[in-house]
Amino acid sequence: MTYFYTYVLFSEKDHKLYIGFTSNLEKRVQAHNEGLNKSTRPRRPLKLIYFEGHSRKADALRREAYFKTSSGKRTLKIMLKEVLEELGHLKK
Repeated sequence: MTYFYTYVLFSEKDHKLYIGFTSNLEKRVQAHNEGLNKSTRPRRPLKLIYFEGHSRKADALRREAYFKTSSGKRTLKIMLKEVLEELGHLKK
């Protein structure tokens, strides 16, 4: 069975988040860090800080779209509060 992932990367360079979707999480994160994605190339290094798996592609894409909304970003900040504080993305 193929699984689909929604993931969040943290840029250690500009302390911003990148939200994406893939069916091969390990390969996708590696591609980001090798500079193969033009939107994240200048923001390397990137650290995987969150992912969730889905059995349906549509569900993973819907979750990615949600995380990119204002409400979704607020939800991520609540869910990932401690890790974002440790990384310097949020004030303690």
